[in-house]
Amino acid sequence: MARWEGNTRNRLEQAALALFEEQGYDRTTVAQIAQRANLTERSFYRWFADKREVLFGGSQELETEFVTAIDAVPPGTPALPTLLAAFATAPRVFRPREFLLRRATVIAANPPLRERELIKLVTISEALTTALLDRGIGPETARLATDLGLSVLRLATERWMAEEHRDGKGFPEALSTAAADLLAVATSA
Repeated sequence: MARWEGNTRNRLEQAALALFEEQGYDRTTVAQIAQRANLTERSFYRWFADKREVLFGGSQELETEFVTAIDAVPPGTPALPTLLAAFATAPRVFRPREFLLRRATVIAANPPLRERELIKLVTISEALTTALLDRGIGPETARLATDLGLSVLRLATERWMAEEHRDGKGFPEALSTAAADLLAVATSA
């Protein structure tokens, strides 16, 4: 069994995704994922705690990217614009769009994966709120901005993934449009 092919995490993610699509999440075992990736189960567990986690391997990278980007925003910038500036960096750590589309389909069809996605979202939300608090933003404002910002991010990401053409604008345009839509909804109340 070749163990030194490189890019172990990506191989495991791709193998798991393919197996989840082919035979379903519930019928896929860690042993099958490892075998498909040409690795051992032990190698799998070096990267992931369980088979649910295999599709969420980039969550920590995304959280770190956002918190680092928040820290880089000039002091005095309001909470929501700070978050939007941070979210604009997401493509640096996003997986390829095709992978994300396939991943979203598998997650939507499997309650344990939907649950894991919600847990990851809460973890990111808490990190973003803490980063805003560290900038001196009040707790209620930080929490509200995080909730609103994550709604914008979700909508922007869905729109970006749904695009069938690449016109050079991509994610930044989707993020800007989603933020404008939030403003339109908020001012129409």
